[in-house]
Amino acid sequence: MHMRMSRQGCLLCLLTSSLSLQVQVCVETMMHLTCTNMPQDKLREALDKLKEVGIQNILALRGDPPKGQDNFEAVEGGFACALDLVKYIRENYGDYFGITVAGYPEAHPEVITDDAEEMERAYQSDLQYLKQKVDAGAQVIITQLFYDVEKFIKFTQDCRALGIECPIIPGVMPIMTYGGFKRMTGFCKTHVPKDVEAALESIKDNDEAVKNFGIDLGTRMCKRILDSGTPGLHMYTLNTERSSVAILENLGLINKSQLNRSLPWRQPTNERRKAEQVRPIFWANRPKSYINRTSDWDKYPQGRWGNAKSPAYGTLNDYQFMRRHTNSSKRQEKAKQCWGASLSKIDDVNKVFVKYAQGDLGMLPWSEMEGFHRETGTIQSQLQQLNTQGYLTINSQPQVNGAPSTDAKVGWGGPDGYVYQKAYVEFFISPEKLENLEQRLQKQSSITYMAIDSKGKVRSNVGQSDVNAVTWGVFPGKEVVQPTVVDPHSFSVWKDEAFQLWTEDWANLYEKNSRSYKIIQDIVDHWFLVSVVENDYVHGDLFKVLLGTTSKDDQVEEVAAAWNPASQQQQPEPKEALKAAAAH
Repeated sequence: MHMRMSRQGCLLCLLTSSLSLQVQVCVETMMHLTCTNMPQDKLREALDKLKEVGIQNILALRGDPPKGQDNFEAVEGGFACALDLVKYIRENYGDYFGITVAGYPEAHPEVITDDAEEMERAYQSDLQYLKQKVDAGAQVIITQLFYDVEKFIKFTQDCRALGIECPIIPGVMPIMTYGGFKRMTGFCKTHVPKDVEAALESIKDNDEAVKNFGIDLGTRMCKRILDSGTPGLHMYTLNTERSSVAILENLGLINKSQLNRSLPWRQPTNERRKAEQVRPIFWANRPKSYINRTSDWDKYPQGRWGNAKSPAYGTLNDYQFMRRHTNSSKRQEKAKQCWGASLSKIDDVNKVFVKYAQGDLGMLPWSEMEGFHRETGTIQSQLQQLNTQGYLTINSQPQVNGAPSTDAKVGWGGPDGYVYQKAYVEFFISPEKLENLEQRLQKQSSITYMAIDSKGKVRSNVGQSDVNAVTWGVFPGKEVVQPTVVDPHSFSVWKDEAFQLWTEDWANLYEKNSRSYKIIQDIVDHWFLVSVVENDYVHGDLFKVLLGTTSKDDQVEEVAAAWNPASQQQQPEPKEALKAAAAH
């Protein structure tokens, strides 16, 4: 992910955005640093901050002239060109940062001219300048966009002839709209082959045809580029990834249905958290919140959860994502469309959860994403039934007994392994329903549960120090990996956030003393948040117990809500040693 920083006033907001992307969204980030309006002291401030948060990738650019100016001029105490930036970074930070610079297959737009001789001189001068940037410490070159692949191949050959040996990555911008294509190629003075221009002219008024042509052209361009020996591609998405993803799929470089996760949750890319291996399940749908609330920890759990009482979770007051779905007027209107412009009774709330479980709504306050995790489809009908009966579910996972680690729905951790899960459901429930539910749960020796209200009143059959591994995997040459746990201490912390989301994200859509607001507030004041685990991941059937349709003893041969192989045959019993290893 690339973040552009060019103006002094944008320094703080872009540093914050880069930090959020790398640490909270868990995407490797490359900071764009330019010379525009950037004095040396501000640049050093930016570099120090990047180093502090573990961002190591920089794209060093001169940048465009400041707004209102035709020509670029360095500010007092600033830098005149990207070469100055590269030198400064290497002299002051050594090899800490990986530095990428820009290359121009058709020469920099400022020197492009119709005079052939003058154009050749400008092109050769550009190459010499690029060599200086590499000699000063740049390690990768990303090129300006182009649509004539032969020009890129020639550019690469000319660089190699000059002694430039670092990777040269082509900048590919799929054509997505005719107007956007014309504006960008005009601004960059990009050469457009006549056949491309003619093809676009004939379909310029058909947006879908233009987009499809762009995907086809991009696929053909990238194939020719890769066949020439280029080590990779840099896709200019302009915040619209559909065309880029389609091109990469056409090339066989990605298969969305087979993208494998290293863990069930996305690992942060910053240095401090890269070894993190275990998390409580409660924040499964709010990973940004969890990362933010644990950002001050000195170290992160590896292998086992350990003593969760020693680290302190950060407070909610500092959490910028607390109102994920309602932090702007536009989002508030969308939330009202989903959750109701008004509420007249508790059943209206219930219907919202049912619609979400059916897939008819895309968001709830307790999820930072829109829609379900891919594994949830295996238990979606059971979740619908639970919500219909008044169990307002906010988190769940199916039980899994030895699924291949490459399974498209539940797989993680790489090839040749097997993954396991205990069935888990988390929901809000009224005190009356909880009374009836507890009677059923207490008859099931394999089920553990915790219930807590907003004031901290607890009803549970587990001890405060009983940490329960609910997800684990077995892989060649490794110890058992258990990345997800149920931890009582963390649950008591999570409940504050879970209840606060009722008011911060939902109730605040309405007037303070309105009927709608009071319905939500009544849930906060009286209902319980419940976490339930079926520890028998072979024969257990958590959903039938929750729904009161049967007890586990009545249906040992029937396993619902579990991952099954394509044959629908029951998985063999796990070895006793594996049971012991997975128990925590």
